[in-house]
Amino acid sequence: MKNLSVDADRLWSTLMEMGKIGRTPAGGSRRLALSREDGEARDLFVRWAEDAGCTITVDRVGNIFARRAGADDSQPPVCIGSHLDTVPTGGKFDGVFGVIAGLEVLRTLDDAEVRTRAPLEVIVWTNEEGARYSPVTLGSLAFIGAHSVDYALGRMDADDISVREALAKIGYDGSAEVGNRPIGAYFEAHNEQGPLLEESGEVIGVVTGSYASRYFVITVKGMAAHVGPTPMARRKDAMVGAAKAILEVNRVGNAYGPDGRSNAPHIEVYPNVRGVIPDEVRVSCDLRHREHTTIDEMEKDLRNALARLGEKLDMDFELEPYFAWGPMSFDPELAELLRNTADELGYGRQDLQIIAGHDAVPMTEVTQSGLILIPSRDGLSHNETEYSAPEHVTAGANVLLHAALAKAEVVADGDT
Repeated sequence: MKNLSVDADRLWSTLMEMGKIGRTPAGGSRRLALSREDGEARDLFVRWAEDAGCTITVDRVGNIFARRAGADDSQPPVCIGSHLDTVPTGGKFDGVFGVIAGLEVLRTLDDAEVRTRAPLEVIVWTNEEGARYSPVTLGSLAFIGAHSVDYALGRMDADDISVREALAKIGYDGSAEVGNRPIGAYFEAHNEQGPLLEESGEVIGVVTGSYASRYFVITVKGMAAHVGPTPMARRKDAMVGAAKAILEVNRVGNAYGPDGRSNAPHIEVYPNVRGVIPDEVRVSCDLRHREHTTIDEMEKDLRNALARLGEKLDMDFELEPYFAWGPMSFDPELAELLRNTADELGYGRQDLQIIAGHDAVPMTEVTQSGLILIPSRDGLSHNETEYSAPEHVTAGANVLLHAALAKAEVVADGDT
């Protein structure tokens, strides 16, 4: 089986074909979770998976499971998963590479008439990005029981459309119970979304763990007033307060060494009309660091800074946590399997920690979970120009193929 390899041309053409759905003028992809475009991408994946002989199951939050039967179908499946939804200005590789690589693994096994003892499944998770519905990794978090199904289905987008309504509209309001599926092992492949592999010249990143991430909403409360007659000295402009708060978020990220990260990517302004000084602004922000104790310090630093701003500006500043994960470690056995697989296939590799979120993180709560990364050109992702070279895409899929075979166990002719 060492000579078994994915079909590189088929893998690349399938990836590019999926990238046409929701194509943007700059050559990227826009497939917000449960949008019409996401529905089209799901339909295409399901058709491809059925053509490969898979049976399809969709659970109540829209997670898709494409199953290739094993010789012993009572065994828990070895799974490969990722997502098809994108950010508004996304590229062709984030998430979709992992899904299509998983599909190519199944196609390759069919071409070679390879049977495995355990079943194999490719999973498409719902709303990984969190761009339309908060929080991120909604489908996989519901799968592991971190959120209730009702919570997931009740999430609302900016247009007050619920996950429940959006699933029904695109035809993916499945009937299977969420999380009621044992998983023998879980693998995921992803573009790195950073510069380390490209800088080192290595092809495969074996992920050993993740940074700690904490997500907050900063609420700044001022006082509404007319923008004309109100003297500058008497204003309590929540937008000005929010601007200063964002600068503090940025300062905190820079203050804790090269491993510190911070971001304030989303803002809501009330009443958000011309002629009225804003009386409330809500800023979404996150803090990230390799060390749990350090992220505690970062949060404390930000809270103290916001308190000082409140006193100085005579406005209320609130910092409300709404989501957190990590730091965590991936399964050491799977990490070693992925290292050995890369070595046997002749791909240079290095260990990495992830700073971005992936569905493989929540999956560590319910099964062995392993994650590999391939290089991102210029370290770019969440960008329409994100790119990973065809040879790196092939390498990642080949590592998945042989790692999944090692866990699912090849069955020789005549064996049952």
